[in-house]
Amino acid sequence: MSEVRLQVKNLCKNFGITKAVQNVSFNVNKGEVHALIGENGSGKTELLKIITGLERQSTGFVTTDAKISYAGLDSIDPNLTGLENIRNAIEDSGVDKFKGDHLTNGIIDFTEAGQLLYRPVREYSVGMHARLVLGLALYINPELVVIDDVLSMLDQTFFEKTIKRIQKLKDTGTTFIISDVKNIVIES
Repeated sequence: MSEVRLQVKNLCKNFGITKAVQNVSFNVNKGEVHALIGENGSGKTELLKIITGLERQSTGFVTTDAKISYAGLDSIDPNLTGLENIRNAIEDSGVDKFKGDHLTNGIIDFTEAGQLLYRPVREYSVGMHARLVLGLALYINPELVVIDDVLSMLDQTFFEKTIKRIQKLKDTGTTFIISDVKNIVIES
């Protein structure tokens, strides 16, 4: 029997009379990849923000014991440098200095950001910003990774590199929820 990594039950989010998320229920098992498909404005981002704890639902429940890693353009501080964002995320994760240094090197190598890491993120192109948030989400102890509309911002070479990393993590039990406009194939 599969281990449930995330349970969403009867989730609703209202903004006055507007229903952004309406009665959503699903389970995601360990090592699965789920995609959210819908038009712009259909509530995908709102649902993901509720799952990650960045927003509160109006009604319903989200249950998980997993550490959630969120990759969205709003998941890091644009006024800090890329390296400062990496260090803050690692510090927030609670890993020791030795592992933190190892993770920092892994993220730097993965993102291929070079000297750009010493510049504020607000000066990054959208593609480089996407690389950084993905590097953080895919390297710092991921158990449940939520990717919100950043894969389509990558060039093809880096997109393929990211998909390989996702596949590798999935194969070791990491769970994913992905919302994006690109057709993504993750093998089971």
